[in-house]
Amino acid sequence: MAKNPFVFAQEVRTEVAKVTWPTWKEVWITTVMVLIMVSLAAIFFMIADQILGWVVNQILSLGR
Repeated sequence: MAKNPFVFAQEVRTEVAKVTWPTWKEVWITTVMVLIMVSLAAIFFMIADQILGWVVNQILSLGR
């Protein structure tokens, strides 16, 4: 069902007005939390990779 583009734009404006936008403090805190979690995940996967690499190396060295 094709609508008038102006009616559509008006409906979009109405819906956007209903959105609760975060404050700058909330954005900043959330950004910092994401950076901390990404750093922790990177450290975890680096350690897991080192351990698994060592285990595989030990298993492969048994065949020598």
